[in-house]
Amino acid sequence: MTSQYKKFIKLIAKWPLDSSKGERDLGKVIRDKVKEAFESTERINLDSELCNRQYAALNRLADNHYKNKYKRTHNSTATGLSTEECNLMLSSEVLTYLKEENKGFFSKRLRTLPLRRFSTEPVEYKDHTPVLLNEAITHLSPKDNEYYIDMTFGAGGHSRKILESSDCNLITLDRDPVAFAKAQKLAEEYPNRVTPLLGRFSELPNLLKEKGVKQQSVDGILFDFGCSSMQLDNGERGFSVSKNGYLDMRMDAGRDPNQITAREVLATANEHELYKIFKIYGEEKKAAKIAQTIIQARYMIKNIDTTQELVDIVNSCCPDEIRLDKLQRPQSNATKIFQALRIFVNNELNEINYGMVLAKYYLKIHGRLVTITFHSLEDTIIKRHIAGNIVNEVANPVPLKYLSPTMVQDQDTINYFLDTPWRAINKHVEVPSDEEVERNPRSRSAKLRAAIKVK
Repeated sequence: MTSQYKKFIKLIAKWPLDSSKGERDLGKVIRDKVKEAFESTERINLDSELCNRQYAALNRLADNHYKNKYKRTHNSTATGLSTEECNLMLSSEVLTYLKEENKGFFSKRLRTLPLRRFSTEPVEYKDHTPVLLNEAITHLSPKDNEYYIDMTFGAGGHSRKILESSDCNLITLDRDPVAFAKAQKLAEEYPNRVTPLLGRFSELPNLLKEKGVKQQSVDGILFDFGCSSMQLDNGERGFSVSKNGYLDMRMDAGRDPNQITAREVLATANEHELYKIFKIYGEEKKAAKIAQTIIQARYMIKNIDTTQELVDIVNSCCPDEIRLDKLQRPQSNATKIFQALRIFVNNELNEINYGMVLAKYYLKIHGRLVTITFHSLEDTIIKRHIAGNIVNEVANPVPLKYLSPTMVQDQDTINYFLDTPWRAINKHVEVPSDEEVERNPRSRSAKLRAAIKVK
């Protein structure tokens, strides 16, 4: 994205639309003029120095540099200028200059992507390295002739280790058809021991019923949440901030035609809805500014269709900002935005909550539960289920059910509040060793919790 485009995005961010001002609202005039300029195809020789001077003049107006001459109220976006004055300030020369600086930015993306998206070439996936593999198998403790469920099969690293550890039977579940195909191949390697299933956690009861699996009949359940390397390394799926592709982000890979894509979310959600998605699911500190910029770019240029377009939009909201991951390596400014969209599109948190409820009903007494999470939103749900801090089968949104220090309860009431079918195996959450993080940097955020069903 060119520097002029970034400057322009910052400029219009200072002017939310104010329909009450009609033609006197400079925010509307700017959007209409620039949209018209971008749609033009004629090329004109421009005086870039003149255009930059006019652009600087417009930016001073945006910063209310002329506040003594043109009064602006606290809640108004009007400038006090007439339509003619607005047209003079935003002349055709500076608009054409902006157009020439950015001409083809989006069209070049759209010309190249369809060939990649609809290519018949087979996609080669990188090997997926299972996280906390030995720790998970140790806590799960597979034994001969017992039944286990790998609720997130992925590339099958944990499942294969379970099958190698004992002569047990394994049910694998994944919502991704690519992972399901890998599970079917694993079933061929271990005949009569592996039952592959395709679906979400919320679809599991019907799938198990078809296979004759009843409640309280499973000896162990394993969850490994988050994205697999197969999804992140395939740019066509739209999960990666570093690989360009259409903003899809559906883990089901189109299995459900009614499921919304990330691209459709950005094209239809209003500013407040985008803000809530970015703030709650991504914990993004600049959620409001990014949401506003997406809406403005959508209005005056086009919808955000590709991962690179979204990354560029986010970068324009974070000028000169360098973010680091837990290993102190440079991290994309858009990482949390991608996380938020992925969680929203796939309804991940509700699925995780439902998965924990299913684990309670399908595990035997003394059955084992092992979970691996990759961010605080996932871990909080698991932690509160194990601790019994749930309300109507849903993880409580606050750490404690009752926060009043003056409230006194009898022992029976306290025991009822703290009632849980789980007993934690590990007192503290387990994280990968330094050696594992060095081998597999994607494991850096992993947290393992294990519990035994006691009632």
